[in-house]
Amino acid sequence: MKPVAFEYVRPDTLAEALDVLSARRADAAVLAGGMSLGPMLNLRMVRPKTVIDISRLPGLNGITVRGDRVITGATVIQADALASAVIGAELPLLALALPSVGHFQTRNAGTLGGSVAHADPSAEIPLCAVVSDATVVLRGRRERRVPARNFFTGALTTVRREDEILIALDWPRAPAAAGHAFEEIAQRHGDFAIAAAACSLTLDGAGRIATLALGLGGVEDRPIALDTATFVGRAVNADTAGAIARSIDQRVDPMEDHAASAGYRRALARVLAERVVLRAAETVRRKRAGVA
Repeated sequence: MKPVAFEYVRPDTLAEALDVLSARRADAAVLAGGMSLGPMLNLRMVRPKTVIDISRLPGLNGITVRGDRVITGATVIQADALASAVIGAELPLLALALPSVGHFQTRNAGTLGGSVAHADPSAEIPLCAVVSDATVVLRGRRERRVPARNFFTGALTTVRREDEILIALDWPRAPAAAGHAFEEIAQRHGDFAIAAAACSLTLDGAGRIATLALGLGGVEDRPIALDTATFVGRAVNADTAGAIARSIDQRVDPMEDHAASAGYRRALARVLAERVVLRAAETVRRKRAGVA
């Protein structure tokens, strides 16, 4: 299929893009990389009257370290992020997840901001943003900053307003001593994840959990961060990881679709959560032993 006819606009500045978006609002769609919007246009799942292409706007494709934060512009290409030494060193969870984002062909055009704005429940980058406690930076008449954990409201829906453009993601730099892990299950590599889990943790001097961030993607209609406070202070072993996995039964409400039943997604979530917690803890131990 082909999309319905639309007006294509490629503004030269962010101000110009915002002017067009403010005038068109619900009748406009913003294109950053096109790897999500393009198929939706072709399938006529969306029928905007205007497509605003921000892919070449100056100032939106940088990766910048500012103090204890890393700012990634909305139009940073996923392949460039995967190759970035800054991402690898400062945002290791994102670096671990990026190879699972689509295929290398789509990563050569897809963007970090576009993935987050699209808000696919199974997407890896939104899950990393939630687990990493990143902030979504929006620009309309004024700048607005929304914690990633509050940004997603459902499948393909967010709190972004009709006159706002997602311009950047603001990530906290990962502690050097932290361990991270990411894993997903899909029918084939590069397909939409049936379930995914991401973890970031630190251990105290006795090897007990000091901080633990754990999230799931593809399970509910948005990426979710799990409440792990009750596990802080516990040793990381098979018993603790198993308890974390079992706690998921009461904490998630899995969706059901053609790919998997709710029960299957719940089972996958338990298995993946247990794996990533143990793997992240092992990464910390290897760092301490000087073999990471």
